[in-house]
Amino acid sequence: MRYPDGGGLTAKQRARREQVRFEAAELFARGVTPPQVARRLRVSRKSAYAWHAHWREEGAEGLRSKGPSGRPSRMKPEWRVWLAAELEKGPAAHGWTEDQRWTLARVVTVVARRFHVRFSPAQTWRILHEMGWTVQMPVRRAAERDEEAVATWLKETWPRVEKTVRDQDAWLCFADEAGQLLRPPKACTWSRRGRPPLVRVRAAGSGRVSLAGLVCHKAGRHTRLVFRMMVHRGRKGEKKGFREKDFASLLDAAHQQLGGNIVLVWDNYGHHVDAAMRELIGKRRWLTVFRFPTYAPDLNPAEGVWAHLKKSLGNLAPCSIDDLAGLVRTRLKRMQYRPDMLDGFIAETGLIMTSA
Repeated sequence: MRYPDGGGLTAKQRARREQVRFEAAELFARGVTPPQVARRLRVSRKSAYAWHAHWREEGAEGLRSKGPSGRPSRMKPEWRVWLAAELEKGPAAHGWTEDQRWTLARVVTVVARRFHVRFSPAQTWRILHEMGWTVQMPVRRAAERDEEAVATWLKETWPRVEKTVRDQDAWLCFADEAGQLLRPPKACTWSRRGRPPLVRVRAAGSGRVSLAGLVCHKAGRHTRLVFRMMVHRGRKGEKKGFREKDFASLLDAAHQQLGGNIVLVWDNYGHHVDAAMRELIGKRRWLTVFRFPTYAPDLNPAEGVWAHLKKSLGNLAPCSIDDLAGLVRTRLKRMQYRPDMLDGFIAETGLIMTSA
């Protein structure tokens, strides 16, 4: 008789547990007592004594796994294939239009409608994990996004960007803007069960930090981050955002720091495409500009910079806009010394430069 394993374990976990029992059998054969085995293998004494009893009766073979215990699952393999395909369609395809969440109760209902078998939430949770599904935070995407236009851009425009970078031996720069208010984004923290922690933030008061940045890449060189920051204190007549001349100043600074031609890729923000900006771009012979398709922030590595920055500011409670500006500047400067992180932001977009 082989040793039974728990029904909730995966095949990999059962193999690992079987290997631990075989290690225990070797120790028993050398005269090691069950309490000593428990300490060495970091298992309970109860398990060590049970293994020792099986080992004395049948030897090491008595500790071999015989697979999961209990009755076989009623969720047939072909049912799992069907369920995975239906879950990919989203809740709206099955009548839940008020939100876009898959809950255990909804999955139970979908299976029951199709196969007339109702699993418990615990069983459904285990089935989903065995299928490779986990609870995750969704990635939001604009409903106005044109997937066909994005695919066309990747097929036609991106190769032109690569060719221009190679022909000019230029730096490839991705640009974007962001902003941060005194009220920080929420972030997870530890607390007692049933007692959400209280984070005090400023509910009133004005102030905003505007940011513009470039993620700059060139083969054989460290990836660079060039940024500019503008602090708004809510004063009358104060400039509230980056304008065409500010973007031009940022590009001039990047050109001076990088020391070469620049191929710029940015979005269709109004101040990027208006006549004033086109005139400023035309005066800079070292600059070539391409534009992302609309509603495609996932193609821009600079979005990764802002996401990482905002995550680092979670639950922050600065006393003034100047305090916030100092923290933002410090965190961006840290990223400037992490070219590997910047490379990760580029890799996440899938825009990998191909060889000539």
